Amino acid sequence: MEVALWVVLILMLGGALVFWRWGSRSRRATELADARAEAQRWYERLGGQLMNLHGDAPAVRQALADAGERYNAAGSQLEQAGTTHQFALARETALEGLAYIRAARTAMGIDPGPELPPLAAARGAGMLTKEREVNVQGQTYRAGPQPGNRTPYYYPGGNWQGRPVPAGWYSTPWWKTALGTGAGVLGGILIADALFSPAFADPGYGYEAGYQEGFNDGFDDGQGQGGDFGDQGQDYGDQGQDFAGQGDYAGGDFGGGDFGGGDFGGGDFGGGDW
Repeated sequence: MEVALWVVLILMLGGALVFWRWGSRSRRATELADARAEAQRWYERLGGQLMNLHGDAPAVRQALADAGERYNAAGSQLEQAGTTHQFALARETALEGLAYIRAARTAMGIDPGPELPPLAAARGAGMLTKEREVNVQGQTYRAGPQPGNRTPYYYPGGNWQGRPVPAGWYSTPWWKTALGTGAGVLGGILIADALFSPAFADPGYGYEAGYQEGFNDGFDDGQGQGGDFGDQGQDYGDQGQDFAGQGDYAGGDFGGGDFGGGDFGGGDFGGGDW
C-alpha cells in the first residue's frame, strides 16, 4: 500500500513538471509571436509611409532618407530575429524611422500624424524649444525646434558619447561625422558642449521646468546613492573586505540608431525640454 502511494505521488509530481514545462514553453512561444507581430506592425507602417511621401525641400529629403535607412535596418533585424529582445530592437528601429517620417511631414507643412510610442534610446534627452547658434573651431552650428534651410537635419533625440542630444533640427549631422575616434569625437564633444551646456553660452538657456527638475532629481539620486554605498563600504571595511562599485548602465543595445549609450544623461542631466 505504501509503495502504491509513492508511485502515485511520483506520477503526480512528474505530471506537474511536464505541465509546467509545457506551460512555460507555451508562454515563451506566445511572447515571441507577440513581439514579432508588434515589430512587423511598425515596420509595415513605416514602409507604407515611405511609399506615400515625397518632397523636394532639403529637410524633407533628408528626413525621408534617414527614415529609409531605418526601414532597411529594421527589415534586416526582422529577418535575423529569433528572440523577443531582438524583435524589440527591430521595433525600436522601425519607430525611429517613423519619427523621421513625422519630421518629414512637419517639414512639408502637413499634419505629422498620431504620436508614437516613446523611443527607449531617447529617454531623458528632451527636445529643443528655442533656436540655438554657436561657433566651434571657426564653424557655425545651428539647432532649433523647427526645420528650415539652415537646419535641415532632424534628430529624434538620444545619447551620444554620454551626452544627451535633444530632439530637434540641426544645421549638420555632427553626431554622424563624429562617430569615429580621435579628432572626430573631440569635435563632436565640443559641439555638444557648446550647444547644450550653459557654461559655454548664456546661463540658464533652455532651462524649463522639466529640465531643471530632471537635473535636480539626478543630482539628488546621485547624492543618495553615494551615501548608501559609502555606508556599505564602511561595513565591508570592518570585516576586512573591499567593496567595488557597480558600473553605470550603458544602454548600447539599440544599434539601429545613430546614438550610443552613456551615463551622462542619468546623473548630470535629467529629461525634459531644452
